[in-house]
Amino acid sequence: MRKASVTIKEIARQLNVSKSTVSRALRDSSEISGETKQKVIDLAKSLHYAPNPIALSLLKNRTQTIGVIVPDIANRFYSSAIGGVEDIAYSRGYHTMIYQSHESLERELAASRHISLRRVDGLVVAISSQSENIDHFIELQEQGIPVVLFDRVIDTLQTHKVRVDDYKGAFEATEHLIAQGCRRIAHIAGPKTVSITRNRVDGYKEALRKHDIPFREEWVLHTEITQEGGTERTYQLMALRDRPDAIFGASDRITMGIHWAIRQLGYKMPDEVAVIGFCDLGMSSLLDPPLSSITQPSFEMGQQATSLLLDLIESKNTPASYVTRVLPSNLVLQKSSVKA
Repeated sequence: MRKASVTIKEIARQLNVSKSTVSRALRDSSEISGETKQKVIDLAKSLHYAPNPIALSLLKNRTQTIGVIVPDIANRFYSSAIGGVEDIAYSRGYHTMIYQSHESLERELAASRHISLRRVDGLVVAISSQSENIDHFIELQEQGIPVVLFDRVIDTLQTHKVRVDDYKGAFEATEHLIAQGCRRIAHIAGPKTVSITRNRVDGYKEALRKHDIPFREEWVLHTEITQEGGTERTYQLMALRDRPDAIFGASDRITMGIHWAIRQLGYKMPDEVAVIGFCDLGMSSLLDPPLSSITQPSFEMGQQATSLLLDLIESKNTPASYVTRVLPSNLVLQKSSVKA
């Protein structure tokens, strides 16, 4: 049989004091003498007393739990970010509940409803590619559940945000390709509705403009953030009469698809087609040739978003203003784009 857990009542009985005295002693109340506190603490430890989490949540009006919604935990970027979330949450006494939207607004809405019903204390979220309407997050805020956005952000939600400098990363990637002598540079971008897509397209365009290279609409193709999407769009680009001599991918999965398609078509990287993209460094190093990438501090992004969320949860006052933290990306060059 399962052993019954020790209660405050049992500690009080053994010490011949009231339950309220034990409760105050365990909360380190100044109303209780140091000697009594020590007796309570020592006995509680010897009996392996653990506070009832439901009772604690009622006392604090908190569940000590935060929610995390990401598009896909199989994506190494988001799994790393979740690691950062859990790192900070655990260090500050919180548990995490993880949800996946799979880029679906319907799933994101379902996760938001579940978070509301479970009385989760707050939410860290990277919004789905379908989430142009964010009323469900506003409703959570109105219920007293703070929300912090990371990676994919939206201006209409008033809250803290943490993102990478997508514009600068895309600019540096495109400028690197130009420095390698590439002039017909294509970009396979993510869905138009996503903030990171717009910022990366803008960075790409600005690098072309700086170096007086004409922007061509047919060389910018949008797709879902999948390897299959990257592969299909690469086939389309390489079928053009005036095919590109370089392709810049907007995400790790898209770029993996680009790399695979170029090899399947028999082109040599980087001599015939140079390839670079936003990609996880560990994954890109395993490819042949290794893939040049713009890496992102995903773990740190999760950490910072969670720190901001817990500050909102534990603060008694609404902040005077919200912050947007922009973290730097890092350009890592490998053989897929560096010409001899």
